[in-house]
Amino acid sequence: MKKILILLLLAGCGFRPMFSGNDTDIYVDKISGINGIELRNALNAKFGGAHDTDATYKLVVNLQEPTLTYKGLDRSGTATWQAINLTAGYDLFAGNKKIASGQETASESYTFVRYLVAANASYNNAVQNAISVLADKISVRAIAETQKNESVDKE
Repeated sequence: MKKILILLLLAGCGFRPMFSGNDTDIYVDKISGINGIELRNALNAKFGGAHDTDATYKLVVNLQEPTLTYKGLDRSGTATWQAINLTAGYDLFAGNKKIASGQETASESYTFVRYLVAANASYNNAVQNAISVLADKISVRAIAETQKNESVDKE
């Protein structure tokens, strides 16, 4: 009974989930580099697929090169734990008007081992996880800004 009452109250308040299955008409401009391609694909997936250049909104992302920091050293001073940091600046346009801009960062730690194949696999996995976090952060902000822009236009 309580669940039904809560659902009725939420239905009447105008609450609408941000990711409610709506296709957001955002074109993601090309992002340079291999990591940029992965980030663009992740963003397009968040926006319901790739859109044409004549979309209502355009997202321009500048992904910086990843930086590495040592997080753990063993007794001999050899690194055993590292973190990869990714930073992306972005601008969101509605036509020629910039409606939002910002910068997001993501960091992912991984075990650094002496075996080349395992070290590369660990690094690549950390990069993919960081790209996924960046895509989540940027897409949430972009979708919120598009909805805010559309509600202002209706008024």
